[in-house]
Amino acid sequence: MPIPEIMPADLARLLAGPAESRPALLDVRFPEEHEMVALPHSVLIPLPELPDHDEALEAFRGRPVVVYCHHGVRSLDGTAYLLSRGLEAVSLRGGIDLYSRTVDPALPRY
Repeated sequence: MPIPEIMPADLARLLAGPAESRPALLDVRFPEEHEMVALPHSVLIPLPELPDHDEALEAFRGRPVVVYCHHGVRSLDGTAYLLSRGLEAVSLRGGIDLYSRTVDPALPRY
């Protein structure tokens, strides 16, 4: 079963909408990557640590979650994990790199 993905432009439209309809953002990169650049209001839980944060992930229950990383590979695994926990999640296709190239060029790239 394929992991659901969202394109950066579609995420940007959701983030520009009313606050109550915006998805939660989960960054599964490492802290040093998150410090370089991150989407506003995102929660950082590195991919290898997701199983240790099930209680924190429960805070996402009942709302859509967009999982992102650098290029969109780790986020597929993170999305699969959230889906296995019964959460509503999609992966950001192309990661924050594609988001910065196609939506917000002001975001630093690395």
